[in-house]
Amino acid sequence: MSPDVASPSNVASGANVVSGFPGRRSAEREGDSRTESLVTPYAQLRKTLASRDRSLRRKVMSLEEATAFVQDGDTVGIGGSTMSRTPMGMIWALIRARKSRLSCVRSIVSSDGDLLYGSGICERITTSWFSQGILWGVSKVMRHHVEAGAAIYDEWSHMAIGMRFRAGAMGLPFLPIRSMLGSDVVRQRPETIEMICPYTRDKLLLVPAVNPDVALIHVQRCDEFGNAQIDGLPFMDLDLAMAANRVILTTERIVSNDQIRRAPDHTKIPFFAVDAVVELPYGCAPHECSGVYEPMMRHMESYVAQVNANPVGGMRAYLDEFVYGPTSWTEFLERIGVDELIRAARAGRSIDDA
Repeated sequence: MSPDVASPSNVASGANVVSGFPGRRSAEREGDSRTESLVTPYAQLRKTLASRDRSLRRKVMSLEEATAFVQDGDTVGIGGSTMSRTPMGMIWALIRARKSRLSCVRSIVSSDGDLLYGSGICERITTSWFSQGILWGVSKVMRHHVEAGAAIYDEWSHMAIGMRFRAGAMGLPFLPIRSMLGSDVVRQRPETIEMICPYTRDKLLLVPAVNPDVALIHVQRCDEFGNAQIDGLPFMDLDLAMAANRVILTTERIVSNDQIRRAPDHTKIPFFAVDAVVELPYGCAPHECSGVYEPMMRHMESYVAQVNANPVGGMRAYLDEFVYGPTSWTEFLERIGVDELIRAARAGRSIDDA
């Protein structure tokens, strides 16, 4: 029998198991106060939701103005995955705004995590994989900060991260999964609770919801109200937008509401979930935005060589040159180089140039 479909007799003695049969009170477990603090009570979620202005109104603002929606100590959900549709421009702005004590959650983290750790604005990252990109393997910047005790890295499975966002979007405190039961990842996650299914008597794993204080999501286009359309893989962004208490959209371009209405099936994030809209061409640079541009590989190669050679000094030099040095996002793009931008755009729009 696979570890994901276990009978009650296979549940290890002493495991954190909750009985799930109707009419039977759930078993009291040591550490309940710890697990209860992980999720936001439903009444609080409803109160927060009721206090938001969800009206159809113009929400366009500058990158700098949008940083005000992120407070020190917030939990920040980051959209996209790996090097795809990463809201790099918004992360760049938060670093420049000198935010602090952030806890960030993302499905798969790439060099965005390096910047968050290296700048010191983030003290904890929760994800399922942390590398500088598929080509370069595990981040040496992450290893340095975590091994030195300067930051915390919470690892979950891919499915678990997705289901945590899904639970948050649904207003549920948790959702059951089978994944992780057959791996050692669950041993690193005391926040999880094993449960005997009341219908099948299978063993399931409960993962807590995550409701970020604010979500950062980059899209190909949206209107001034925040109706956002996503081309390509949506990743976990729909659930993230519905789970978060505030949502900042950066977009390659702002289009008319008439254009949004012409293809309503492409609208993935509705206006009432959005608090800020920032028009930011190349807002994922040096990462990719599906159908618009591919990753800026020469820049990424140079970056990885620099920070892997010296995770502290190399990271500091990169931040000085590309984050703190430029006076605007346009100047940041100029430092990447026009040739690099054009090459990435051609590859993003043409199969022949990919």
